[in-house]
Amino acid sequence: MADRPSSGEAAPRLEAALRDEWGRLLALLVAQYHRLDLAEDALGDAFEAAARTWPVQGPPTNPAGWLLTAARRRTLDRLRSEQALARAMPRLAVEAELTARARHDSGADLDPVDERLRLVLLCAHPRLSREAAAALTLRLVLGVPTADVARLFLQSTPTMAARLTRARKKLAGERFELPRGDALTARSAVVGDVAYLAFTAGYAPASGDDVVRVGLAGEAIRLVRVLRDVLRASTDRSDVDALLALMLLQHSRRDARTVDGRPVLLADQDRSRWHGDEIAEALDLLAPLTAAPASPYLLQALVAAEHAISPAAQHTAWERILARYDELVEIADSPVVRLNRAVAVAEVHGPRAGLEALASVALRGHRLPAVRAELLARAGRATEAREAYDAAAALCTNTAERGHLLARRDRLGTDHDGAPVGDVTRGRAPAAP
Repeated sequence: MADRPSSGEAAPRLEAALRDEWGRLLALLVAQYHRLDLAEDALGDAFEAAARTWPVQGPPTNPAGWLLTAARRRTLDRLRSEQALARAMPRLAVEAELTARARHDSGADLDPVDERLRLVLLCAHPRLSREAAAALTLRLVLGVPTADVARLFLQSTPTMAARLTRARKKLAGERFELPRGDALTARSAVVGDVAYLAFTAGYAPASGDDVVRVGLAGEAIRLVRVLRDVLRASTDRSDVDALLALMLLQHSRRDARTVDGRPVLLADQDRSRWHGDEIAEALDLLAPLTAAPASPYLLQALVAAEHAISPAAQHTAWERILARYDELVEIADSPVVRLNRAVAVAEVHGPRAGLEALASVALRGHRLPAVRAELLARAGRATEAREAYDAAAALCTNTAERGHLLARRDRLGTDHDGAPVGDVTRGRAPAAP
């Protein structure tokens, strides 16, 4: 029998279990007892018990098994003492064959991969809004505490707790089952969209003082990894791979995106601070997809890859980037895509051409006047550029980004005509700074 790990290992073992095992254990408990609320409470109690006992006794050799056993005991205790309440609470229906397997106390017949995927897809149910699905997925699948979810979405903890409760209630009566074929592909796409929403929220905070919220972006990447791991090899994972590559490429620049709390445009970033291991992983994911049919995630990832493989901003292959944006306009046209395309047009054909490309863009918020200001400055139209910067700053509710816009306005008198724009947009395609 292997020696029990020392008590000094308790904290890292518990942290690793919370990060890696929460979603799988919760899925197994829901499958066995059919109650999402009860399973979540019991698992939380089990982690609290571990936090008390592991530092004293040392962590078990099988932390996940210890936590699952403790959670099952707490679930049974609550079922015995709260039968009247339990009968009144909403239940999640479980298909008959799953129920027969799930009632084994050992749980040995359950497939943890299937159960975790069921939970991922349940949280991404189309009955929920994208934001509610993202918050619920972070909480249930990844085990992010409610207080941290609230912080990531700029909500108070009580408000987020109430929203999570409403989301759970909307799922009452939904079948905890694994879709097949096209239905599985469609629901997986919803999970990808939820992760993309969370990632974008991390790199485009709408308000507050943060330029980026790295924690939320990192959790979104972890969600895509979970989805990729649990999808069967026979399932087409090309879009998931493209999404993961896109996120890794954007996330690799996190340490260079800010200096002293202020945003740094892509063209001005210190590329030695980019994470090369994440870039390499993303490029490996993209290698077999270069001949795949174009998709929004793939095209955005290929754009990000062009920046990643350029040794310096002045060597960026903007012609290829512009070609990718032309493809995006064809298959996923949106104001943000056209905004980013205008930046690429300006890099290839000059600021006046970029301004012409902006003429057809209608987009609420500060990003459109911010790009217009950059292009006007490059075109030597300082007075108009100053007005555009003022308009952008007036619309910007993010403190750090607003300060950045005003600083660029104040430097108009010393900027040289033709200075690089870089990628100054941070909308649906989370590309910069």
